[in-house]
Amino acid sequence: MSKNTKLGWLFTSPYLIFTFIFFLLPLLWSFWLALTSWNMISPEVKFIGIKNFIDAVKSPAIQSAFFVTYKFLIIFVPMALTMSMIIALLVNSLPKFKGLYMVAFFLPYLSSGVVTSLIVKGLLSYNGPFNIFLRTKMGWDIDWLGNPHTAMMIVSLMIAWKMSGYYGLILISGLSNINQEVYEAAAIDGATSWTSFWKITFPMLYPAFFTVTVLAVGISFGIFTEVYQLTGGGPNFATNTWQMEIYNQAFVGLRSGYASAVALLASVVTFTSIGLIRKLLEKWGEKNGWV
Repeated sequence: MSKNTKLGWLFTSPYLIFTFIFFLLPLLWSFWLALTSWNMISPEVKFIGIKNFIDAVKSPAIQSAFFVTYKFLIIFVPMALTMSMIIALLVNSLPKFKGLYMVAFFLPYLSSGVVTSLIVKGLLSYNGPFNIFLRTKMGWDIDWLGNPHTAMMIVSLMIAWKMSGYYGLILISGLSNINQEVYEAAAIDGATSWTSFWKITFPMLYPAFFTVTVLAVGISFGIFTEVYQLTGGGPNFATNTWQMEIYNQAFVGLRSGYASAVALLASVVTFTSIGLIRKLLEKWGEKNGWV
């Protein structure tokens, strides 16, 4: 082994050790745990094979969590992409202080999900300022987090608000790489702003849009903090995602093996879904000459 090779292994060893301890070992342990029945308290661990996987696939609660997660994907992803695109276009159109405004939009991404959830929960509570205003001024009495439809919309909107500044930053980097001469040529040919957006801006934003979409899809499969704080998976399991079900099975029901099986199934579904969406995005990129 050459000196350069040894030096390379030396510099990469911290990352490799970190990955081995905090990723590979837990992953192998979760595979073993999924084949057992253990309540995390008893010293006895019973090996039951693939029974946890079979029970998880047949479970109505797991099936419900599967569909709820996809509902969040359908609602959250378009919402986040639209908000981030609007932010990127608005900030990019400013003559100066673009960085300052972008930092302002980026700040929600740095905030704690727990704190944000508690603020939203307080604002939307029955005695919160928003509901008091609606009752006294408009005569509306809305249980925002007690209705299955509004609860899902509130959670999706809150996460989209939190992430849109980060996604907008990525889109702005893509906008800055578009040659302005293309817009000038289109304007000479009589193209409107709307036409320029769909025929020039949007297709040429493909690399940034691809990245943002994949990130947003990944977020939709990992929703937990906001649901846990705002609804606890309710009402009537309307917001009970994969992550909530894993938490409930592991730490409420003390079924660690079953929870591990659900987590592994969820990971397979997540990676498969992201892979399919990537393929669709790549097909769109091919039509615009990117792939």
